[in-house]
Amino acid sequence: MDPHLLRTFVAVLDHRSFSHAAVALGYTQSAVSQHIAALETDLGTRLVERRPVAPTPAGERLMEHAPALLLRLDAARADLARLRQGHPTRLALACSPAALGPAVARALARLRAATPSLLLEVRVLGRETVLEEVLTARADLGLVDGVAAPSDPLPLPDLGPATTLATAEQPLAVLFPRGHPLAGRRTVRLTDLTQAQWIDASDTAIPLERLRAVCRTDGFRPRIRHRGTDLHGLAALAAAGLGLTALPLSPAATLPGLTAVPVDEPRLVHRTELVHAVHPTATARQLAGLLVDEEAAGDEVG
Repeated sequence: MDPHLLRTFVAVLDHRSFSHAAVALGYTQSAVSQHIAALETDLGTRLVERRPVAPTPAGERLMEHAPALLLRLDAARADLARLRQGHPTRLALACSPAALGPAVARALARLRAATPSLLLEVRVLGRETVLEEVLTARADLGLVDGVAAPSDPLPLPDLGPATTLATAEQPLAVLFPRGHPLAGRRTVRLTDLTQAQWIDASDTAIPLERLRAVCRTDGFRPRIRHRGTDLHGLAALAAAGLGLTALPLSPAATLPGLTAVPVDEPRLVHRTELVHAVHPTATARQLAGLLVDEEAAGDEVG
């Protein structure tokens, strides 16, 4: 299967238009049509309905595989590019919002002090985007967060070859606006909150679909959706009573207008995991070591 044809196929269905896909890819509309026809001939089935543009049943099935296949190809290209790379002058760290904390900042400060000429770049992104940035070498390291049973790894999608390492583990908390009837509790059970109103903030807080999975319920319905990675903006919505949200206890306890109450049932922890390519650069390995050291030092102090 020609990856160029597959990229065209994904673009056509993403844009629901041959002409818009042509603009996005820098092709002519005729070339896009030829790519789709060639892919359909190769696979022996019709993939795209033309009027209106929509996937056929076979096209829907191919779309389940295509993004991951293309990401794997990009990851392979990036991995080979690392072999040609000399001493890096730049290091990019991609983080999900709740993964970026004081220990990360201290590790970056130590790396910067050791290598003054190094340009550091920190990007705050959604969890899946962090993984994609690392696999395609747009970021050297990634930090992602989520919930899991104690000592279990995060249920990360299999997007390509990468190494993960747990760097932090702390209690999960539900954020209540001050004055909420449950804000004075010492702990809460998530199963008691399945019918409450929640904020859907999948890039910033714990995704509601993850809460449904761990509680084995179809509850946790959103009252409002929050898109983006602005942790303080999410906190403002929660403090105004627009819905509940779940975050790690440490940053949650510092957000204004809210009370963070730890979750005691089901038994869950909030974990942060470091993600890097199987063969990271020397500078990326150095930062990885500093991150682990800082988190370990924080555990000893705590």
